[in-house]
Order: sequence, then C-alpha cells, then structure tokens
Amino acid sequence: MLQRRTSGSVVCPSCGSLVGVRDDKCYTCGRANPGLWGFAPVLRQLGADLGFIPLTIGVCSVLYALTLLASGGDIQIMRGLSILEPSQRALLLFGMSGAYPVFVKGAWWTLLSASWLHGGLLHIFFNMYWVRRFGPDVVELFGPARTVIIYTLSGAAGFLLSSTAGWFLAGVPIPLLHGAILTMGASASIMGLLGALAHYGRRSGSSLISAEVKQYVIMFAVMGLLMPGTDNYAHAGGFLGGYWVSSILNPLQRERGDHMLIAAGCLVATVLSILISVVQGLPLFR
Repeated sequence: MLQRRTSGSVVCPSCGSLVGVRDDKCYTCGRANPGLWGFAPVLRQLGADLGFIPLTIGVCSVLYALTLLASGGDIQIMRGLSILEPSQRALLLFGMSGAYPVFVKGAWWTLLSASWLHGGLLHIFFNMYWVRRFGPDVVELFGPARTVIIYTLSGAAGFLLSSTAGWFLAGVPIPLLHGAILTMGASASIMGLLGALAHYGRRSGSSLISAEVKQYVIMFAVMGLLMPGTDNYAHAGGFLGGYWVSSILNPLQRERGDHMLIAAGCLVATVLSILISVVQGLPLFR
C-alpha cells in the first residue's frame, strides 16, 4: 500500500492529469517529475496537504509536552491568562528565539525552531486552531510544498525582525516597541500564511480574499495591542515574510517539482535546528 511505484500511471499533483510514473514532465501543465520518483501515490494518501497540517499540530503538541517534562517542578500552573507554562530554561533547551539567543548566544538556528514551541496551553491551542483555519486555504491556492516553504520562511522572518528589534530597541521606553528578548510560537508562521493570502488576493485581483484577509489583519492587530506578551514584531515580520515568499513563488503558476525539494529542505533544516538547540542547551541542565 505504501510502496514506491516504478511503473504504470499516476495522477499529476498539480493538475490531476494521468501521467506515466517515469515521465519527465506532465504534458498537460508542464510540471517537472509529476510522478515524484514513484512516491506520488503514497503522498496523495496523506491528503491534499501531504500531511503537513496534522504534522505541524502533532509536532508542536509533542514539543510542548517535552518542554513541560523538561521543566520539572518549574512549571507555572497558572499565571495570568497562561496555563501550564513551561520554564524558560526548557524552552531555551528546545530552541526558543529572541534577542538573547540570537545576538548574545549566536544561536541563529532558533529562528527556525521557535515556530514549533509554545509557552502555555492556551497559546498552543489557539495557534493550532489558526494553523487548521488558514492552512487548508493556502494549500488550496499554493499547493502543499509551497505552503511548507511559506510557513517555514515566514516564521524565520518574523523571529528575525523580533530578535533584531529586541536587540537594538531594548532601551525604548514605549510599550510594544521594544522587541523580544525571548520569543517563540507558531503565530509568526501563521501570519506568514495570512501574508501569502494577502499577496494572492492582490495578485489575482480577488476582492473576496483581500477583504477577508483585511478583516483578519485588523483583528490580529487589535488583539496584539490589547493582549500582554504578544510579539507584535514577530507577527509583522511573519506577515511581510509570507507576502514576500508568495511573490517569489508566483502563486498564479502551478506548483513545480523543485518546490517539493525546497519544502523537504525546509523541514530538514527545522529538525536540525531543534536538534542543535537540544545539544547546545543540555549544559543548562547539568
């Protein structure tokens, strides 16, 4: 059932036409390597998103549980609106980003790992809700591979802006303009999905998509101003990053085979960033 196909026909992931499993390109839409080295049937069983949305929710949930376990007796059961909050030491172990890890410790890889960590039960619950809300829309318009690229790179862009602001604007006495010394969460990547939708609406001329995105942007901006602890720089950087990545990927063209390779590279880089964080952070627990 999950074996690689080496002969026969498969369905092109981009246009749905039948192609030979060994064809160099789809003769309907032009996609290169539509058979995906014989793994196209296996990947299609994972769903339209190739399993990325459940993977995101699953990995974030597992890492949240691991940070709670690593916190030991330092777990904050309830602090303000936060419930079951892991310790900062545990979050740093698994790759929390911000001005301190990036500029003081030189841990640039945390720009990738931080999107998969969360600081409380409500934090992860609402972020995973928005992943589930926006993810399918982006997959439908961009394809699963480009969705992975947008999610990964926009998250990194968000934490880069937040960390930079935290380093250079640390002394600014105005609230909400000082950046983040420590930061994490999927919201930067989620705003990246929204930024990609904003670019698609503008590029395609869809007033419906543009109007809906505008409503969400206003809502998130108001929430960011009202809710304490919100990393507004990460949100802004993620949105701009998603918009920028979408413009490079050209959403009005079909997804290409090389997008799958880039997406795989993004996921591998993310896994490595978490592993490096754990290896580098273990001395904190000695």
